[in-house]
Amino acid sequence: MTPGTASGHTHAMPQAITFHGAAETVTGSRHLLELGKKRVLVDCGLFQGPRELREKNWDPLPFDLDRLDAIVLTHGHTDHIGYLPRLARLGYRGPIYCTPGTKSLAKISLPDGGRIQEEDAKYHNSHGTSRHQPAVPLFTEADARKALKLLKEVNYFEWQELPGGASFQFKPAGHILGSAFAEIFFKDGQRIIMSGDIGRYNRPILKDPYAPDFGEYLVVESTYGDRVHAQEDAKGMIERILRRAFNDRACVLIPSFAIGRTQELLWHMNELKKEGRLPSMPIYVDSPMATAATLLYVKHKEDHDKELKIDMERGQSPFESHMVRFVRDSSMSKQLNHMKGPMVVIAGSGMCSGGRIIHHLKHRIHDPATTLLFTGYQAKGTMGREILEGTEDVYIHGQQIPVRAQIEKLNMLSAHGDSNELIQWMSSLKEPPKKTFLVHGEPHAQEALKARIEKELGWTVVIPKLHERHELP
Repeated sequence: MTPGTASGHTHAMPQAITFHGAAETVTGSRHLLELGKKRVLVDCGLFQGPRELREKNWDPLPFDLDRLDAIVLTHGHTDHIGYLPRLARLGYRGPIYCTPGTKSLAKISLPDGGRIQEEDAKYHNSHGTSRHQPAVPLFTEADARKALKLLKEVNYFEWQELPGGASFQFKPAGHILGSAFAEIFFKDGQRIIMSGDIGRYNRPILKDPYAPDFGEYLVVESTYGDRVHAQEDAKGMIERILRRAFNDRACVLIPSFAIGRTQELLWHMNELKKEGRLPSMPIYVDSPMATAATLLYVKHKEDHDKELKIDMERGQSPFESHMVRFVRDSSMSKQLNHMKGPMVVIAGSGMCSGGRIIHHLKHRIHDPATTLLFTGYQAKGTMGREILEGTEDVYIHGQQIPVRAQIEKLNMLSAHGDSNELIQWMSSLKEPPKKTFLVHGEPHAQEALKARIEKELGWTVVIPKLHERHELP
C-alpha cells in the first residue's frame, strides 16, 4: 500500500493484518494488526491437537515482542488466550484488554495451564520420555500470574482507546461467558470486525450474538463452515441416554469442555428435572476448572439471557448443588472409578486429550454397559476424534484398551455457530466488507464457507495462510 491511499490523506500510516495462528486450522488464534507504527495482537491462543501443531507453540515469536503495544482478547478459551503466559515469560508487560467474564475465566484457566506445563515437564524428566533434555515447561504458573496482572476489563459497548489512534468496543458473541467480537476503528475511520468465535442463536444461558452493522474488513471464524448442526431434541436425547443407564445401572461418561458445554449440559438436565423427566441418579462434575467456571456463570449476570435470569430469580438455578455434585479433590475423583452405576460423570477435557476423563475412560471404556457421550467438536489428532471415527482400541498410560462402550454424539450443544448461523450473523452487515478473512477452521470447512459467502452474499473472501500479511488500505 502506498502512503495516502487509506482515505485520501497525504500521509496515512499503513494498516495491515498478519495471521500468526488459526490459519487453515482451528487453534492458536493470534492476529497481529499494524496501526501505523503501533502493533496490536487480537487473541493469543495455544496451538492444540496433533504434535506437529502443538510444537508450533515452541517456535520463535514471528514478531518483535518489544514492538507489541497491546493485546485484545475476544474470549477465554485456551486456543484464544492460552499463549499469554508464554508472552509474559518472554517479557511482555503491556495492557491486555478483555471483558469481565473473560478475565474471570482467565484467572482459572491460565494458572491451571501453567501447573499442567510444569507437571508434564516433571513427568518427562522423571521418566526420560522427553525429546529435549531436560524438559522445560512452555510457561509456569508464575508466568500465568504475571499475565493476569496485565488484564484490563472493558465492558460490552464501552469504548477503549488503542495505540496508533485506534479505538474499539466489545459486543456480545454468544459463544461462552464473556465472549465478544471486537469492532476496531482505525485512525482513518475504517473498521475491522474480529469475530473471535460466534455462538448460537436461541440457546440457553447466554444472550444471542449481537448483530454487526458496518465493517470495511471482517475476520470471521469458520469452525463449522461446512455443516449445519442437527436439529436434535437435546433434552430428549439426554433423557433417553440417562434412562438407559438407570435401567442398566451403568455409567454415562461425558467428556466436556469446562467452560460453556458443562454449564449447558447442567441447564438441560435441570430442565428435565423441573419437568419430572430426570431419572434419579447422581450427577458428578469431576473437573476443578468446570466447578470454578460454573460459579462464574452464576456471578456474571451481564451475560445471562432472559430464561436464566428467570430461573435464578425463582431459585431454580441449574448450577446449584441440590442437583449436581462437584468433585473437587483427586481422591474423590479416583473413588468414582470404582463406584457402581447408575451415575453420570462429566469431566474434562472435552476432546479426551488430557484431564480426569482419561482416568475414567481407562476404567470404563472397555465395558459395553458404559455410554460415552460426546457433546462438542473433536479436533483431528485427538483421542476423542479417534473414538468417534470408530477406533477399536485406545492407548492410555501405555496400555491398549478395547473400546466397547456405547458411543453417542450430541451435536446440538456446540457453542459454535454453524454455516447457517455464521451466514445469518454476517448478513446483518448493511454493506459488503472490502475483504472477509476466514480463520479458525480446517481447510474443507473454510472452502465450503468461502463458496457460500461468495455465492449468497457476493463478498470477496480470503483464506489466509500462516504468517501471511495483508494490507488494509
